[in-house]
Amino acid sequence: MSKQQRQMALGAMMFFPGGEHISSWRHPQSDEQGQLDLNYYKKIVQTAERGKFDMFFYADELYVWDRFESGISHANSIRPEPFTLLGALAGATEHIGLAATISTTYNEPYHIARKLATLDYLSNGRAAWNIVTSQTDEEARNFGLEKHLDHGTRYERAEEFVDVTQGLWDSWEDDALLLDKESGYFADKEKLHNLQHKGRHFQVHGPLNVARPPQGYPVLIQAGASEAGKELAAAKAEVVFAPVSEFSAEGLLASQQLYEDIKGRMAKYGRSRDELKILPGVMPIIGRTEEEAKEQSALIESLTPSKLGLDLLSHYLGQDISSYPLDEPLPIRPNLDEFNQSKSMLKRILELMDDEKLTLRQLYERSTNRRGVVGTPEQIADLLEEWFLKGAADGFNIAFSHLPGGLEDFVELVVPELQRRGVFRTEYTGRTLRDHLSLGRPANRYTSVRV
Repeated sequence: MSKQQRQMALGAMMFFPGGEHISSWRHPQSDEQGQLDLNYYKKIVQTAERGKFDMFFYADELYVWDRFESGISHANSIRPEPFTLLGALAGATEHIGLAATISTTYNEPYHIARKLATLDYLSNGRAAWNIVTSQTDEEARNFGLEKHLDHGTRYERAEEFVDVTQGLWDSWEDDALLLDKESGYFADKEKLHNLQHKGRHFQVHGPLNVARPPQGYPVLIQAGASEAGKELAAAKAEVVFAPVSEFSAEGLLASQQLYEDIKGRMAKYGRSRDELKILPGVMPIIGRTEEEAKEQSALIESLTPSKLGLDLLSHYLGQDISSYPLDEPLPIRPNLDEFNQSKSMLKRILELMDDEKLTLRQLYERSTNRRGVVGTPEQIADLLEEWFLKGAADGFNIAFSHLPGGLEDFVELVVPELQRRGVFRTEYTGRTLRDHLSLGRPANRYTSVRV
């Protein structure tokens, strides 16, 4: 299939309940009262489904950001639990995939295998798992630790976690359940398998007490861009949420290189390039005219109090920078190799410091609006189409400056433009999320037949 015949995948991302931006809840068109109301989430996901998005992606973290006082006073720190939320949304939708962030650092494989298998059944094959290793000491302190595990150990644990989870999903062969009332045979015992896993981080006997999921495995998503993250993506992931340094010619080149880097690692794991979709993150700020788009962007940048923006940048850098002058370049440079939070985020900030010589004020403004692209629907579609056709992306994970309004604007203004160009679907043609993403159903390790 030629690049012109390919169609991009789109995820609708919710990082905070109010939107991507840390201060999205303040936007005049945000529903700040809705973040614990199921009807609020139903409206958002049903809008994304109306726009034919492949999936709704719910980001999650396991802590309240209280490292700085502004994290309580000014930032949105409310996050409903993902399995409860997505289970409810499964009954309110028919086609759209349902993805959630689940940490491999502060969970156990049996729990997650069981929950995701159940969600896959409740949604008729639409579940997905964003595999993360968590990032912060705040999370560690909620799970009996004082300090976060080091970066290498987290990824080692993550790879074993996924192996165990997949093994548990294979516990039952696809035709293991007989359900024969007349004979009294519920299952064929020869088609049920104990995992008997004994590794460095986990010891799990099995089997899972949920039958093999409709998709075989729920779709596996990964978002890290460190060396360890890229290796995990090449070995296990089926979707990668890729970071973007900037939406420019230089950013396009960097994304093309990252695309080739990750896909180029897949062969050594016995995987083809088509088994992985790479979706850069982007936050379109849409106006019907260029002037209106710029006004929207200025409004969004004005929502974050300077103290919160500065504290957020301190968080990303792993050290308090509040004592430095706001209108001069940051005089310090954290060591990426020794960093134990998000290496991809720090790498992007270091690139901004090197390439643009920003003042500290400009740096935190850019960091809080890190995925923003400003333009008319046609200009937004131009950018997405160019990156898609030039080998920088298989699609995009779309974030929104505010919800539900930012999503509604994208569905009403940008989606029809992408459809007109033939690079995005006009109707769902499959039933499962794997169908939407053109991903095969994985074989059970205990059988030799691939479905």
